[in-house]
Amino acid sequence: MAIPVLKCPFLSQLTLQQVRASAPHILNAGVESCPIFSQFARKISTSNVHDTGNLSSSMTRPLSLDEIKAVHGKMLEHKHHQYSLSNIKPVIPNLNTSLKTNKSNLYGEITISTECEDLSCPFLKSTPIAFRRVNMDLDTIEVNRTYAHPIASAKVDTKNPFEYDPFFDAKIEAKKLDNSYRVFKRVQRKSGCFPKAEELNMLNDDSDSRTITVWCSNDYLGLGQHPKLKKAVIDAVTIHGSGSGGTRNISGTSPLHEKLEHQLARLHQKESALVFTSCYVANDTTLFTLAKALPKCHILSDSGNHASMIQGIRNSQVPKHIFRHNDISHLEELLKKIPRHTPKIVAFETVHSMDGSICDLEAMLDVAHAYGSITFIDEVHAVGLYGDNGAGIGERDHVLHKMDIISGTLGKAFGSIGGYIAGSAKMTDFIRSYGSGFIFTTSMPPTVLASSLAAIEISMSDEGRALRRKQQENVRELRSKLIDAGLPVIISPSHIIPIHVGNAALATLLCNHLIDRYAIYIQSINYPTVERGTERLRIAATPYHTSEMIDQLVDALTHVWKDVGLRLKGVEQQHQHQQPLVLRHHA
Repeated sequence: MAIPVLKCPFLSQLTLQQVRASAPHILNAGVESCPIFSQFARKISTSNVHDTGNLSSSMTRPLSLDEIKAVHGKMLEHKHHQYSLSNIKPVIPNLNTSLKTNKSNLYGEITISTECEDLSCPFLKSTPIAFRRVNMDLDTIEVNRTYAHPIASAKVDTKNPFEYDPFFDAKIEAKKLDNSYRVFKRVQRKSGCFPKAEELNMLNDDSDSRTITVWCSNDYLGLGQHPKLKKAVIDAVTIHGSGSGGTRNISGTSPLHEKLEHQLARLHQKESALVFTSCYVANDTTLFTLAKALPKCHILSDSGNHASMIQGIRNSQVPKHIFRHNDISHLEELLKKIPRHTPKIVAFETVHSMDGSICDLEAMLDVAHAYGSITFIDEVHAVGLYGDNGAGIGERDHVLHKMDIISGTLGKAFGSIGGYIAGSAKMTDFIRSYGSGFIFTTSMPPTVLASSLAAIEISMSDEGRALRRKQQENVRELRSKLIDAGLPVIISPSHIIPIHVGNAALATLLCNHLIDRYAIYIQSINYPTVERGTERLRIAATPYHTSEMIDQLVDALTHVWKDVGLRLKGVEQQHQHQQPLVLRHHA
């Protein structure tokens, strides 16, 4: 039997977010109360109740209230008749008296917006469901996960099992069609040649390669090939071997782990630090663990936050409030709506990885603390690059003492891999004791720990300060020459230079032309890293890029820009028509 697709005249008044938040409760109510939900959720089909022809003809218009009630009455009669033929006593709720009883809520709670005053579904209203109205401007969702009446399981079709590969193939094809499918460039770094590398055409044939200049590496200072780091790695593997041997709790904590955590705490002027296998894991684990543990916690999150922070916030399922990127007034507006005694976490980044913006850190911290919040600050794209010792924007702005929890990476300016948090001794001990992303994973190997220690030592030295100065000089030179060439540079105060393209296919084509024709590697940044329509090239100059390399890049980029049909702008137009920034899609 062909089943028509129906649009519920009542649920259609809710927003998609509201339906998603309350879907389990709506479905549980529907299968007991609504003839339409019952037909499709449980696939009940009887000749005297659900006539296919009548249904199809009536779907050209919304069902009237009387029609729905009539069908519902017949369904209840049919259920009573079925049960009367069996030895099972029916348990069908009396919809007319259920609201008058003192029994506990059978279906949980549906959270709907204050805007939905005209919600009038007779069946949802005749079931014991609490309609608790909230202001969705707060972007607050609460879901009751206790279901008294689970929906009956669908029958399994054993003859035609689900076809997994066609499903995967269709999903991949969809990404190819919208130009968000990612093809990795095969880049082989050569020790001592940074920022040059080798592009390999054949995986197992080093002879079929050519030298390219890399302009998109996050090895911002080139420490990944520094002689001191290489020596530290060689010495560590010679003395300790390649692996750590276990989790931190089971034979995987070495003196190198403790030394690195001590140095990171010293760098950020904090009591303690904790090392993770990556900063994605550090952000996800810390935010999730804190939010779940703090009683009735709320999270206030910048709209441009990294996917790792979004993931931790989403998984915690605590009420969240999204404030506009780096908008202190909007943050304060949201904080005012939450009771001061309620635990709150304000989470944001100092340097945004895709637009290069830098927040007003001290003002953000002061507003958060004024309303009783703790702060979680991601310094991933700042550590090693700002401040006298390379501790980030917090050190540069002399506000390290105001920062509650700092997260950073060992995988960018420090030239290795891994992540960490730094803060009070009690906070880090809490995450060490409760954070599953820290507890249940193999600890970092001695080679990584030794190289990270060497990188921090360089960062805190005069050599580190010289590298930072040279990098900033190259960034200023490159940005100025790109603007003078008429390229739509997104102006930012940091070391990150984004060039707006606005089209995924063109951004990919530009990168392919650059590497194929000029042996210059820049990776296009497409969805989901940035929103559709804001696709861009993201350039990162290092201390080791020369003025000659800069001129070659600007010349090559100007030529391919025109070749793909994009227009260049004059210098005055550059400053007058900056592209609006649309940041990451938040949870």
